[in-house]
Amino acid sequence: MNLPLPISAVITAESGEDDKGYEIYLNRSGINSIEIPRGRIQVEVGGQLRLNFLNRGAPIHITITSSNAGMFTSFFHENLYVVDSVQLTLSISEEAQEGSFDLEILSGYGVTKTILHVSVTSPASARKTEEKPDFPLQPVPHGRPHLLMVMMGVALILYCGWLYNSEYEILNIAAFITLIIGALYTWYRQK
Repeated sequence: MNLPLPISAVITAESGEDDKGYEIYLNRSGINSIEIPRGRIQVEVGGQLRLNFLNRGAPIHITITSSNAGMFTSFFHENLYVVDSVQLTLSISEEAQEGSFDLEILSGYGVTKTILHVSVTSPASARKTEEKPDFPLQPVPHGRPHLLMVMMGVALILYCGWLYNSEYEILNIAAFITLIIGALYTWYRQK
C-alpha cells in the first residue's frame, strides 16, 4: 500500500548507511517515553533535518506536528508507526531566513508530549560561529598595574606605618584618603 507523503517529508526504514541525524529514543525509559537530544538541534538553510526514531520497546504510534514551521519547510504533520527504527527527513527551504521552529512529538495517543526546538541557521553564520575563539578564563594583563591597585598598595603601606607607630594619626588619615581617591578615580574613569 503506497501512502501519499508530503514532498518535504520522506520516511525510510533504517539502512546500513551512516546518515548524520539526531536520534530520538522511544520507550527507552518507560512506556510511551520520548527522549530527545540534549544539545542544540541545528539545520542550515536549504539543508535537511534527519530525525532517527529508535524504538526500544513495543511498537508505538507517534505523531509529529509543527504549527510554526511554515516559514522554513512545508512539513506540518506526520503519523508514524515505529516498530524498530524510522527516519524522518525534513527539507528546509532555500528561501528561508534564520530563525527557529518547534516540533511537537506525541506518543501514546497524546499521553506523552515532547517539544523539539530546531534552529535554522545560514551556512555563512554557522561557519562564523565555529571560527570564534574562546574567551580566556582569566583577564589578560596589559603590561602596567591599574591605578586603583597602586593606590591600594600605597594605602596599605601608610596604614601599616600607622599600626607600627600609632602616635602619627596622619598616616591613618592619609591611607583612608588615598583609598577614596583611587576608588573615585576608577569610578569616574570608566567608559
